[in-house]
Amino acid sequence: MGKMILLTVLGLAMAVALALVYGSVRWHSATREIHAKLEALRRPTGVKTYSLNELIALPAPVQRYFRTVLKDGQLMISAVRMEHGGTFNMSETSEQWRPFTSTQRVITQRPGFDWEARIRMMPGLSVRVHDAYIAGEGILHASLFGLVSLVNLRGTPEVAQGELMRFFAEAAWYPTVLLPSQGVKWEAVNDKSAKATLKDGETTLTILFHFNENGLIESVRAEARGRTVAGEVIPTPWQGRWSNYEIRDGMLIPLEGEAAWMLTEGPKPYWRGRIRSITYEWAK
Repeated sequence: MGKMILLTVLGLAMAVALALVYGSVRWHSATREIHAKLEALRRPTGVKTYSLNELIALPAPVQRYFRTVLKDGQLMISAVRMEHGGTFNMSETSEQWRPFTSTQRVITQRPGFDWEARIRMMPGLSVRVHDAYIAGEGILHASLFGLVSLVNLRGTPEVAQGELMRFFAEAAWYPTVLLPSQGVKWEAVNDKSAKATLKDGETTLTILFHFNENGLIESVRAEARGRTVAGEVIPTPWQGRWSNYEIRDGMLIPLEGEAAWMLTEGPKPYWRGRIRSITYEWAK
């Protein structure tokens, strides 16, 4: 009897191990497919280098920003690879912060990205996430072990807008994307804020950029970004904050950030992260 129990336990352990390996292989295969789609959609950036002449007629705080973070002649960014570490709040209503590690691939033209993350729920138990924008489609897929889908949102205008908004809000990491020559239109608000508009395919969005006393992007805000609540996407005010700017490849970029839903009862942060490494590809 004892031998049979032992064999059963070993068989179950082997089955679980094989399932975990299969889930990992399946997840990595999906990641490769996503990145292949991103690469296939790349197109020339047009203007290859930044010129101070681009700043003519831009709102004053936007001019200060570009003069602060870029040098005349800076090559345009065509792609980025980043690694992050941080914490993510897994609860819609309470505080359940869990550590995560992630990699992110960004293509600047046509706008697209994939944030591929692993959120550790407890030792040996992780949730894998793809948060992406590809060819005008937004994707949010969370899976346990790469096998069991927990969230799978895609194919709707609301999801596409939310993911393109993320690409736009995170442009402080790849600042040449915010230049007029790359398709962004700026509108003055006051001496520390300006609105920026980006269009991709059928999706057009405008968000508010706020600059600090040093001329750097301090926060970005949207009045309506899709928030997932009980499986439904609800338009909700949203804000991202950036800090700890350092020079990387001649550009001044933030290394730390926080994202939060701006609820009636106050801000509800859900993502806090730091860049561990960042590598750029340049327009040719």
